[in-house]
Amino acid sequence: MAIIIDQEQKLITLHTKNTTYQMGVGNYGQLLHLYYGKRLTGDMRYLLTYYDRGFSGNPYEAECDKTYSMDALPQEYPCFGNGDFRSPAFILKNADGSYCADLRFVSCEICEGKYRIPGLPAAYDETGTESETLKVYLEDKPSGVQVTLLYGIFAELDIITRAVQITNRGQEAVHIEKAASAVLDFMTGEFDVIHFHGRHGMERILERTPVEHGNQVFGSRRGSSSHQQNPFVMLAGKQTGEDAGECYGCMLLYSGNFKAEAEKDQYEQTRLVMGLSDEMFSWKLEPGETFDTPETAFSYSANGFSTLSWNLHRLIRSHICRSAYRDTKRPVLINNWEATYFDFTGEKIIEIAKQAAELGVEMLVLDDGWFGKRDDDLAGLGDWTVNEKKLGMPLSQVAEKIRGLGMKFGIWIEPEMVCEDSDLYREHPDWAFTIPGRKPVRARYQLVLDYSRKEVVDGIFAQIAKVLDDTKADYVKMDMNRHLTDIWSKTAAEQNQGAILHRYVLGVYDFLERLHERYPDLLIEGCSGGGGRFDAGMLYYTPQIWCSDNTDAVERIKIQYGTSFAYPSCTVGSHVSAVPNHQTGRMTELATRAAVAMAGSFGYELDLNLLTEEEKEQVREQIKNYHRFEMLIRQGRYYRLTDVWQKKEYAAWEYCRPDGSEALVTVVTLDTQCNPATEYVKLRGLGEDKKYRVEVVGMQTGGENGQRINGTPNSVEPEYYTGAQLVHAGLPVPRLGNEYKSWQVYVKEV
Repeated sequence: MAIIIDQEQKLITLHTKNTTYQMGVGNYGQLLHLYYGKRLTGDMRYLLTYYDRGFSGNPYEAECDKTYSMDALPQEYPCFGNGDFRSPAFILKNADGSYCADLRFVSCEICEGKYRIPGLPAAYDETGTESETLKVYLEDKPSGVQVTLLYGIFAELDIITRAVQITNRGQEAVHIEKAASAVLDFMTGEFDVIHFHGRHGMERILERTPVEHGNQVFGSRRGSSSHQQNPFVMLAGKQTGEDAGECYGCMLLYSGNFKAEAEKDQYEQTRLVMGLSDEMFSWKLEPGETFDTPETAFSYSANGFSTLSWNLHRLIRSHICRSAYRDTKRPVLINNWEATYFDFTGEKIIEIAKQAAELGVEMLVLDDGWFGKRDDDLAGLGDWTVNEKKLGMPLSQVAEKIRGLGMKFGIWIEPEMVCEDSDLYREHPDWAFTIPGRKPVRARYQLVLDYSRKEVVDGIFAQIAKVLDDTKADYVKMDMNRHLTDIWSKTAAEQNQGAILHRYVLGVYDFLERLHERYPDLLIEGCSGGGGRFDAGMLYYTPQIWCSDNTDAVERIKIQYGTSFAYPSCTVGSHVSAVPNHQTGRMTELATRAAVAMAGSFGYELDLNLLTEEEKEQVREQIKNYHRFEMLIRQGRYYRLTDVWQKKEYAAWEYCRPDGSEALVTVVTLDTQCNPATEYVKLRGLGEDKKYRVEVVGMQTGGENGQRINGTPNSVEPEYYTGAQLVHAGLPVPRLGNEYKSWQVYVKEV
């Protein structure tokens, strides 16, 4: 069993394949955290120490015992007001205005399968046989508030999920001022905290710093998870690297404001708190009502970051993403945006589709500009009716002609936004977030619709559903191109303003769930100015997300590197774009752009009609190779063979079958030198006693399948290589002649 409850000892142990998580009830009823790490057996309460700590208070029941203090003991769900002065997970404002809670253990139970959370994304277990649920009931008796801690155990994946339900069983309304999803308290250990910061066009940059005394806070107050921070953090030992050392991952399944806090206390203990941001958050909870927090997913690895990433990748691929395309191949697409921007007609789109179909592209996606009075950023958002005058025909006719070419058809939408120059805003100005008596903050000439209101979600969904019904669209790219300001809702009489930001996210999830239910075969790609809402919460509804608006291949290597620590390649939207690159001006050859884009859901974002015949032949070859390796890329273990922020000469990554039977390695040169030293790339994941053939994939410029591995005419190349050779000695990287060149090799067991 994954969950063991010792009722007599009041000890709860959770086991996964390789890890153990344990908690126990303290002397006065508080639920204490005892251990999370490598799998073991035994009662871990011996780790607890009790001393008289100066200026650390004691529970009233302890009487003269000064050694028992919540200010020093590790806890499962610490609350504000019980003598713990560290970062709390739970702050309760009582009916009398006091800020206090003192949660005590009541009971616990085991349930089959995985719990669900109403209105929120959560990891799921389709069969009900791959997981178990633990429910732990805590209570603050004076207020009558019950807190239920939920634990989902995916034993084979080494994953433990956590969420919290807060129910008011008292007689008066209370306010929740903070409700984190989970806490990890460590009694020992020196940790680094790793988070992923960035900006629009350069998301998820890894930053590693020691956990210091005091609070280190990472989060978003932008109304979405944001380009600036990602709701995924890690704690790692000082020497932990890709293949060795202890590390913990904490991922929040949520797409709005969040807060992650890492803290070292006065006794050198470390606490990690993850959940909703408590800024502009205050949730009124009437008697009988329940509030649900978003879910977190935890994983532990004793063998470095690679294993931690695999655990999270498997969880996301099989237990978070939901789509008819989850386990099957996805169409190679072309998006018209960087080819046309707003300047297109129906015939021009069809011409792009014709050329794409000839080259093997399987779907055309019509981006921004097909609706309303939408010829630039100034107008049209909110009016989701087809602009037939601009297209010169009904959109359904465009879709029909594209399907006649043997392709699928998709469209772009931005349903959370409205332009002031739109029929919708003129009819319903109160549907947008604005504060009475103040001029709103504009961004991209648009305002944000108040998705905390059901009638707003209903109105927008009805418009978009009509277009999807008419066109029978196969794909939707759902964008969000500004963050939230001027947070004020007309419905303030019905809900306090401190609840609006969370209710907004619930409204977005409601919209997406309706799409999922009404169009079960629809492939939805998330987007927020690229990677501004790249989180596990969105992946529950959109199985792939546009990784970044920055399509420069060299920049994308860095962005995709950081993304890979938590998110699998199948979730990464990545395209071959035009050069000079529209964001950086960099010139990168077509082969390299394709090699980098293969590390995701492959597609093109350029006018294929402008390519030379030689380049068109390369496109045909690229699509064939992507189809050849797609399932290996999507389902294989991902290895970061180089640290792109440390290794300056080249970047390398690998996909390998879990059984070590095949692998695909990609190398891109980042620098060029006169008379350089030879570089060697060492593969991983292969069976050392196995034999392999190594094939150069003909995707690089001038490359042909079967060309020499190291590119030098006098070298000796064996008929086959052993796994030990490839793992410990590696392969020499040939001199490719310049920076930004690519080299791919396919390794197959013989």
